[in-house]
Amino acid sequence: MQKTFEWQTFAFAVGVYTLWVGLLFVEVLWVAIPLIGVVIALQSSVQHELLHGHPFQTACKNAALGWVSVIIVIPYARFRDTHLAHHYDPNLTDPYEDPETNYFDPAVWQELSRATQVILGINNTLAGRLILGPLIGTLAFWRSEVRNRTTDTIRQWAWHLPAVAIVIGLVWISPMSLWSYAFATYIGMSLLKLRTFLEHQAADRASHRTAIIEQGGVFGFLFLNNHLHVVRHMHPRVPWYQLPRLYAQNRAHYLRRNGGYAFQSYGEVWRTYAWRAKDPVAHPIWTKSDRK
Repeated sequence: MQKTFEWQTFAFAVGVYTLWVGLLFVEVLWVAIPLIGVVIALQSSVQHELLHGHPFQTACKNAALGWVSVIIVIPYARFRDTHLAHHYDPNLTDPYEDPETNYFDPAVWQELSRATQVILGINNTLAGRLILGPLIGTLAFWRSEVRNRTTDTIRQWAWHLPAVAIVIGLVWISPMSLWSYAFATYIGMSLLKLRTFLEHQAADRASHRTAIIEQGGVFGFLFLNNHLHVVRHMHPRVPWYQLPRLYAQNRAHYLRRNGGYAFQSYGEVWRTYAWRAKDPVAHPIWTKSDRK
């Protein structure tokens, strides 16, 4: 029977917010900035749990807990809606239907300038994704929001503005400058790019598109066990603290399910893809170019 309230997730979320506020008032910036970057990434992981129905059963309560998005550049409501759309597995990696894909329609790719292709190619290496990914991803997200804006989207951005004011207000009265906080935000977003770098691959079978990193280590904690990504996609309502046990009990099943798309650790991911592209930017098996 599903719990009606998960105190573990609620307490963790409150702790993350408390830690974030406390770090804003650490006067040694070279200490505060990277730590705030880590907490910003951690809060995004908390928001990921909230949109999947934790710790409350009602979406409005979870939205209230995640409303103040300390990453600022993405409203919680937009993160929720686009990410839930991404969880429709038949559309994973679809250049048009998957809001979180990095793949391009090959026909669109051919129309890009050479400079743009080079930049996006660098962004498909892990080092490039960590350095350039936050900027490229944010600009692409904003561009999509403007091009596909709806009444709901505008309303969600409007609700986000008071949350932005709260974050900026707290930064303003703290010893940290807005520029320092922007740098910390970039660090946090870079950490998140490590998580998303190879979560999905192009594959004919939808079940083979989602990765597993078996030993998350410290990053497993930072990402709230989302390194076991195929488990999350198959069981989105299972809370983060139960995912490792679920994977350990059914390891062979999940590896068979995703076609063996697995890595031992983030160290292996770095050694393999730090300076080498994981895959092409143009979707390698795309056959629907008429959908431009």
